[in-house]
Amino acid sequence: MSEADEVQLRHVDLGRPAARSEATEGRGEARTEATARTEATARTEAIEERTGAAEGRTEERTEERTGAEEGRTEERTGAGAAARSIPSPDQFKLRRFFVLRPGTLNQAIKDVEALVDEKVDGSVHGIWLMAEVDHWNNEKERLVLITDNSLLVCKYDFVMFTCDQVQRVALNFVDRISHGAFSFPKRSLLQRGGEGVRVFWDRLREPSFTSRWNPFATDFPFITFTSHPVWNASDTFAQLCDVKNFREQLWDAAQKVHAVKPVPGKANGVLVLNQQIQIEAYVGLMSFLGNQNKLGYCMARGNIGF
Repeated sequence: MSEADEVQLRHVDLGRPAARSEATEGRGEARTEATARTEATARTEAIEERTGAAEGRTEERTEERTGAEEGRTEERTGAGAAARSIPSPDQFKLRRFFVLRPGTLNQAIKDVEALVDEKVDGSVHGIWLMAEVDHWNNEKERLVLITDNSLLVCKYDFVMFTCDQVQRVALNFVDRISHGAFSFPKRSLLQRGGEGVRVFWDRLREPSFTSRWNPFATDFPFITFTSHPVWNASDTFAQLCDVKNFREQLWDAAQKVHAVKPVPGKANGVLVLNQQIQIEAYVGLMSFLGNQNKLGYCMARGNIGF
């Protein structure tokens, strides 16, 4: 072998290790890139898993909080409804009056309107639910009607739906209407709050001594009214028990009748006085017991039996 051939062989042998080194480096770089990609993918998946878990926990917490708040709201609403459904002591006392039972007042008004004589009384202008106060301070439940010519005071039984008594006062005889607070003699043990209206129809006649001391006397030339205890039950009853409105309409109706049908020997017109309404009662044991137990009203008084 010549020297030129040996030199070529040597060059060939020296070139093989260099090629192997380049291939090894290429493979290493490829593996490094693949490893980096794998690690990046794993990290991304781990981050996504963590993010999903965090979102899931957040949703669960939000749902739990929302459910808890809804439960609290329902509890509060239920408690508020229960509190509203429980009647107050005053409402419970008012429910005992039969006039507040559904349909009772409408039936009573129909019954008393049927008693109006159009030839004598004329047409009805207004109806009021009042409490009459007698000369011994006893309260009595009354339906009062103002017509063209008359003032009708009806004693109505709201239990049996019957009118037991009707007192008719001609409006052309009404000569005075006083309104104000109630008053009693200095030595009297009685008291009464609120205001009343007293209607007079014979100023020349004074009650006799016997009538004053007779608790059942009915020959007085005046009648006294005050508000019914159920006046604050609703807006409807507030209008029916309005003493001021009753006084104004009574005065207006009486003035018209005085102008059309004057009474001979009597001064025409109605005098309205703002003054205290005197009740000449001193001890009043009967009125105290009767008014405290509302014996003059149609109302439920509890079960009697065993």
